[in-house]
Amino acid sequence: MHFKGQEVHFDRDDLIVSKTDLDGRIIYANHTFLEVSDYLEEDVVGKQHNVIRHENMPRAIFDSLWTSIKSGEEIFAYVVNSTKHGDHYWVMAHVTPSREGSKIVGYHSTRRTPNPQTIKNVVIPMYDRLSAIESRNPSKKAGLQESVAELNSMLAEKNVSYDEFIADLKKDD
Repeated sequence: MHFKGQEVHFDRDDLIVSKTDLDGRIIYANHTFLEVSDYLEEDVVGKQHNVIRHENMPRAIFDSLWTSIKSGEEIFAYVVNSTKHGDHYWVMAHVTPSREGSKIVGYHSTRRTPNPQTIKNVVIPMYDRLSAIESRNPSKKAGLQESVAELNSMLAEKNVSYDEFIADLKKDD
Protein backbone atom coordinates (compact mmCIF):
# COMPACT_ATOMS: atom_id res chain seq x y z
CA MET A 1 0.00 0.00 0.00
CA HIS A 2 1.21 3.45 -0.83
CA PHE A 3 0.46 6.16 1.70
CA LYS A 4 0.78 9.87 1.28
CA GLY A 5 1.35 11.93 4.40
CA GLN A 6 1.80 10.58 7.90
CA GLU A 7 0.07 7.84 9.83
CA VAL A 8 -2.09 9.29 12.59
CA HIS A 9 -2.42 7.35 15.83
CA PHE A 10 -4.98 7.65 18.58
CA ASP A 11 -5.03 6.34 22.13
CA ARG A 12 -5.99 2.68 22.67
CA ASP A 13 -8.60 3.84 25.19
CA ASP A 14 -10.27 6.21 22.71
CA LEU A 15 -13.17 5.19 20.52
CA ILE A 16 -14.08 6.75 17.19
CA VAL A 17 -17.87 6.78 16.85
CA SER A 18 -20.12 7.76 14.00
CA LYS A 19 -23.71 7.18 12.98
CA THR A 20 -25.18 7.30 9.50
CA ASP A 21 -28.58 7.20 7.89
CA LEU A 22 -29.55 4.32 5.59
CA ASP A 23 -27.72 5.92 2.67
CA GLY A 24 -24.44 6.25 4.56
CA ARG A 25 -24.68 9.99 5.26
CA ILE A 26 -23.11 10.94 8.58
CA ILE A 27 -25.63 12.10 11.18
CA TYR A 28 -23.27 11.99 14.18
CA ALA A 29 -19.49 12.04 14.69
CA ASN A 30 -17.91 12.07 18.12
CA HIS A 31 -15.02 14.27 19.25
CA THR A 32 -12.42 11.54 18.60
CA PHE A 33 -13.68 11.04 15.03
CA LEU A 34 -13.32 14.76 14.38
CA GLU A 35 -9.95 15.06 16.10
CA VAL A 36 -8.33 12.09 14.36
CA SER A 37 -9.74 12.90 10.91
CA ASP A 38 -9.03 16.66 11.15
CA TYR A 39 -12.60 17.51 10.16
CA LEU A 40 -15.03 19.89 11.81
CA GLU A 41 -18.51 18.61 12.56
CA GLU A 42 -20.00 20.82 9.85
CA ASP A 43 -17.54 19.31 7.34
CA VAL A 44 -18.89 15.78 7.80
CA VAL A 45 -22.48 15.83 9.06
CA GLY A 46 -24.74 15.28 6.06
CA LYS A 47 -21.86 13.98 3.93
CA GLN A 48 -21.34 10.40 2.79
CA HIS A 49 -19.22 8.43 5.24
CA ASN A 50 -16.83 7.68 2.39
CA VAL A 51 -15.55 11.26 2.77
CA ILE A 52 -12.85 9.61 4.92
CA ARG A 53 -12.31 6.58 2.64
CA HIS A 54 -8.66 6.04 1.83
CA GLU A 55 -7.89 5.49 -1.86
CA ASN A 56 -6.06 2.23 -1.07
CA MET A 57 -8.95 0.66 0.82
CA PRO A 58 -10.18 -2.32 -1.21
CA ARG A 59 -13.78 -1.97 -2.35
CA ALA A 60 -14.26 -5.70 -1.74
CA ILE A 61 -14.05 -5.10 2.02
CA PHE A 62 -16.72 -2.38 1.84
CA ASP A 63 -18.85 -4.64 -0.33
CA SER A 64 -18.74 -7.28 2.42
CA LEU A 65 -19.42 -4.64 5.07
CA TRP A 66 -22.47 -3.19 3.31
CA THR A 67 -23.85 -6.63 2.46
CA SER A 68 -23.68 -7.60 6.14
CA ILE A 69 -25.16 -4.48 7.69
CA LYS A 70 -27.93 -4.09 5.11
CA SER A 71 -28.99 -7.65 5.94
CA GLY A 72 -29.17 -6.72 9.62
CA GLU A 73 -25.90 -8.29 10.74
CA GLU A 74 -22.98 -6.67 12.52
CA ILE A 75 -19.48 -6.81 11.07
CA PHE A 76 -15.91 -6.16 12.17
CA ALA A 77 -13.37 -4.93 9.62
CA TYR A 78 -9.92 -3.40 9.47
CA VAL A 79 -10.15 -0.08 7.66
CA VAL A 80 -7.65 2.57 6.64
CA ASN A 81 -9.14 6.07 6.48
CA SER A 82 -7.87 9.41 5.22
CA THR A 83 -7.77 12.64 7.16
CA LYS A 84 -8.87 15.96 5.75
CA HIS A 85 -5.23 16.85 5.08
CA GLY A 86 -4.17 13.60 3.38
CA ASP A 87 -2.76 11.66 6.31
CA HIS A 88 -4.15 8.22 7.18
CA TYR A 89 -5.16 6.13 10.17
CA TRP A 90 -6.04 2.48 10.73
CA VAL A 91 -9.03 1.31 12.71
CA MET A 92 -10.74 -1.89 13.76
CA ALA A 93 -14.33 -1.01 12.92
CA HIS A 94 -17.41 -2.59 14.47
CA VAL A 95 -20.41 -1.63 12.36
CA THR A 96 -23.98 -2.46 13.36
CA PRO A 97 -27.42 -1.58 12.09
CA SER A 98 -29.32 0.96 14.20
CA ARG A 99 -32.92 -0.07 14.75
CA GLU A 100 -36.23 1.37 15.80
CA GLY A 101 -38.12 -1.72 16.78
CA SER A 102 -37.33 -4.26 14.08
CA LYS A 103 -36.73 -1.66 11.35
CA ILE A 104 -33.18 -0.69 10.36
CA VAL A 105 -33.00 3.13 10.39
CA GLY A 106 -29.26 3.67 9.98
CA TYR A 107 -25.86 2.38 11.00
CA HIS A 108 -23.54 2.83 13.96
CA SER A 109 -19.78 2.36 13.85
CA THR A 110 -17.36 2.20 16.75
CA ARG A 111 -13.68 2.08 15.89
CA ARG A 112 -10.65 1.41 17.99
CA THR A 113 -6.96 1.32 17.31
CA PRO A 114 -5.76 -2.03 15.92
CA ASN A 115 -2.55 -3.91 16.60
CA PRO A 116 0.12 -2.43 14.27
CA GLN A 117 1.71 -5.86 13.71
CA THR A 118 -1.61 -7.29 12.54
CA ILE A 119 -1.94 -4.40 10.10
CA LYS A 120 1.63 -4.75 8.82
CA ASN A 121 1.85 -8.55 8.61
CA VAL A 122 -1.67 -9.58 7.60
CA VAL A 123 -3.99 -6.74 6.61
CA ILE A 124 -1.73 -4.69 4.33
CA PRO A 125 -0.58 -7.69 2.25
CA MET A 126 -4.17 -8.89 1.88
CA TYR A 127 -5.46 -5.41 0.99
CA ASP A 128 -2.60 -4.91 -1.48
CA ARG A 129 -3.64 -8.11 -3.23
CA LEU A 130 -7.31 -7.09 -3.40
CA SER A 131 -6.54 -3.51 -4.46
CA ALA A 132 -4.25 -4.71 -7.25
CA ILE A 133 -7.06 -6.83 -8.66
CA GLU A 134 -9.49 -3.91 -8.49
CA SER A 135 -7.12 -1.41 -10.08
CA ARG A 136 -5.90 -3.56 -12.97
CA ASN A 137 -9.40 -4.13 -14.32
CA PRO A 138 -10.68 -1.29 -16.54
CA SER A 139 -14.24 -2.04 -15.40
CA LYS A 140 -14.88 -1.00 -11.78
CA LYS A 141 -17.72 -3.50 -11.54
CA ALA A 142 -15.66 -6.40 -12.91
CA GLY A 143 -12.71 -5.39 -10.73
CA LEU A 144 -14.92 -5.49 -7.67
CA GLN A 145 -16.34 -8.88 -8.63
CA GLU A 146 -12.84 -10.31 -9.15
CA SER A 147 -11.65 -8.84 -5.86
CA VAL A 148 -14.63 -10.28 -3.95
CA ALA A 149 -13.94 -13.66 -5.58
CA GLU A 150 -10.29 -13.44 -4.50
CA LEU A 151 -11.30 -12.54 -0.93
CA ASN A 152 -13.66 -15.53 -0.86
CA SER A 153 -10.89 -17.74 -2.26
CA MET A 154 -8.44 -16.58 0.43
CA LEU A 155 -11.02 -17.35 3.12
CA ALA A 156 -11.82 -20.74 1.57
CA GLU A 157 -8.09 -21.62 1.61
CA LYS A 158 -8.12 -20.97 5.36
CA ASN A 159 -11.47 -22.75 5.69
CA VAL A 160 -12.98 -19.80 7.58
CA SER A 161 -15.73 -17.26 7.11
CA TYR A 162 -14.87 -13.56 6.96
CA ASP A 163 -16.15 -13.16 10.54
CA GLU A 164 -13.99 -16.06 11.77
CA PHE A 165 -10.94 -14.65 10.00
CA ILE A 166 -11.39 -11.22 11.59
CA ALA A 167 -12.17 -12.71 15.02
CA ASP A 168 -8.91 -14.63 14.90
CA LEU A 169 -6.96 -11.48 14.00
CA LYS A 170 -8.71 -9.46 16.72
CA LYS A 171 -7.25 -11.77 19.39
CA ASP A 172 -4.00 -9.81 18.96
CA ASP A 173 -5.62 -6.37 19.23
